[in-house]
Amino acid sequence: MGFFLWGFLTDFFTYETTKSVVVKSWSVGIINRIVQLLIITYFVGWVFIHEKAYQSSDTNIESSVMTKVKGFGYLQNQNQNENYQNRVMDVADYVSPPQTGKKFRCSSDKDCQKYVGSNLYNGVITGACLKNSNESHGMCEMEGWCPAENDAIEIEPMDVNNFTIFIKNSIRFPLFNVTRGNFPPTMTAEQIKKCIYHPEDDPLCPIFRVGDVLHHTGQNITELLSRGGEIGINIQWECNLDLNIENCIPKYSFTRLDAPFAKNAVSKGYNFRFAKYFKTENGTEFRTLHKAFAIRFDVMVTGKAGKFNTIPTMINLVAAFTSIGLGAVLCDIILLNFLKGAEQYKAKKFEEVLLFMAQQLVFPETYQNLITDFPCCFVHAGNNSS
Repeated sequence: MGFFLWGFLTDFFTYETTKSVVVKSWSVGIINRIVQLLIITYFVGWVFIHEKAYQSSDTNIESSVMTKVKGFGYLQNQNQNENYQNRVMDVADYVSPPQTGKKFRCSSDKDCQKYVGSNLYNGVITGACLKNSNESHGMCEMEGWCPAENDAIEIEPMDVNNFTIFIKNSIRFPLFNVTRGNFPPTMTAEQIKKCIYHPEDDPLCPIFRVGDVLHHTGQNITELLSRGGEIGINIQWECNLDLNIENCIPKYSFTRLDAPFAKNAVSKGYNFRFAKYFKTENGTEFRTLHKAFAIRFDVMVTGKAGKFNTIPTMINLVAAFTSIGLGAVLCDIILLNFLKGAEQYKAKKFEEVLLFMAQQLVFPETYQNLITDFPCCFVHAGNNSS
């Protein structure tokens, strides 16, 4: 037991140190340098230059957006009511998001009672069955506005290509206490009135032509106008605060958000309902119900700001220098397993050194006495005739 414990302690209290072995091999040397070059290129090109790992970053952007729409259009109604022919509409008519319906057949009031409390867009079921005396079936009575909505009316969509959207966006990066706006503070009112956004000619103009926005989405504009849709305007802020703050400017991109539903048989496009109420002189109240197939614009703001910081720089530098050692690990795997002379390399790389200091310190005189008094035992060990 004592020998076992002693062996465990001597194996546990060991020390390993790196031994440098120079291997003069063209193939292994080339692999080593190529791996090191790839690692250095990755850290310099991607980590430090592209990802700017030497900076501390702030993605917790605070933003506010205000919009205004301008433009006039004509509503061309195809039904018989001539009062709605070529009606001029402005922003008070078409800028509004303030929401399908069923007919319930019945043979008695009992059939209608089960629909009481149903959520309907055009009225409330009273529970009574209305039918003529000579008919066996009728319709459940509904309390609501009359006449009921006629969804079969075809209306030619209004041309909105020349309408304009004014977007006012302000952002703040709280980590660095930096605030910016989406158009220069030096821009005058006259310049804003005359400019129209263009990604190359005028990228900082805050006024967007609706036709241009729809064109940038790559969608069928005619279908979009007839059935409606949702368009996303993304304002992206990528700011390197190590450079001039004036270089912190927004970039715009446009996409159709409801594109996955554009080819659906049901619930495609975008529409909503709203009503305008009136009262005649005799007190009768009536309303005009509008079902608008509209284009909904969602303005989304994303951003990231970065500035030099010592801590992330040191962390990534240490990671870079440590990763360079991967070249040596790969070369060791090749040398120990795949190349000729692997056993020779193992013998050179791994060497075990046994130190008998403990035995020499404890038993030095005993060894000397044995050698002096009994020289034959050591010289002729195992010879019975001596």
